[in-house]
Amino acid sequence: MSFFSRADRADARLARIRAGVAGKVVAITGGARGIGFEIATELLDAGARVAIGDIDASAVAKAAADLGIEGLELDVTSSKSFEEFFDEVSERVGPVDVLINNAGIMPVGPFLDYQESLIRSTLEIDLLGVILGSRTAASHMVARGRGQIINIASVAGRLPTPGLTVYNAAKAGVIEFSEALDAELSAQGVRVSSILPTFTNTGLIEGLTTNSMVTVVETQVVAQQVLASVAKVRVRVAAPRSMGWVNVYPILPQALKRSITNKSGAIFLNPDPDTRSAYSNRIGQSVGRSRYARPRGD
Repeated sequence: MSFFSRADRADARLARIRAGVAGKVVAITGGARGIGFEIATELLDAGARVAIGDIDASAVAKAAADLGIEGLELDVTSSKSFEEFFDEVSERVGPVDVLINNAGIMPVGPFLDYQESLIRSTLEIDLLGVILGSRTAASHMVARGRGQIINIASVAGRLPTPGLTVYNAAKAGVIEFSEALDAELSAQGVRVSSILPTFTNTGLIEGLTTNSMVTVVETQVVAQQVLASVAKVRVRVAAPRSMGWVNVYPILPQALKRSITNKSGAIFLNPDPDTRSAYSNRIGQSVGRSRYARPRGD
């Protein structure tokens, strides 16, 4: 029989996580709002030294000022921008121990309605940005013989869903890229993890109506899994942990998967256009904010 209560065990676990996080220099992309901002907040509270980057220069400046940390403009689709971000964080805060690739966008709706520019932007931000950021971080970390990269993926990378086609593709890529890179770099002291959040209460879900098949969590739930993964490396973990079943979803019989898809409804195919307009407009403008943006057409 255990002499420790559940609360005592939870407190001890929290203490171990905080001890594993304290003092580490952590850089977070997409840190101006949502999950990224929450991760920064909780890491800071646990004693980490934190810097955030974001494509929205005014938003990242305000977020950094609110937290009392370094905040820098960052275009994750540009290697040059990422290298400048990494160098600036290293100079202002210290050599980066952990990079958290969190920046991302989530367009929804029928695939045939997607413009080419939106398809390209989604893949460049959600997948290419992770790859470029990992390359920049890994080049520094391998030279030091240690470091950690945590990539924010999604349960959508394991649950193909109508209305999320391009996002599904990008996040599936993040998951497999992360595991492959961890296998490649772990012998050199660099570990790579992916965190798979479920539906999280941020701007990404504006205008979407959930149902009993979809779990919605607050940003703190995702941040807590990130902190636990900083303290003790886990190659892949769902947030919340109860969603871990998604990792076996790809091997289920096709008929069962189609039944689950049908029961979940068409929540991503038919967003409320008025409620979602602010988010849609913001992601549509994200590329135009970059100093490194290249003209592209549909």
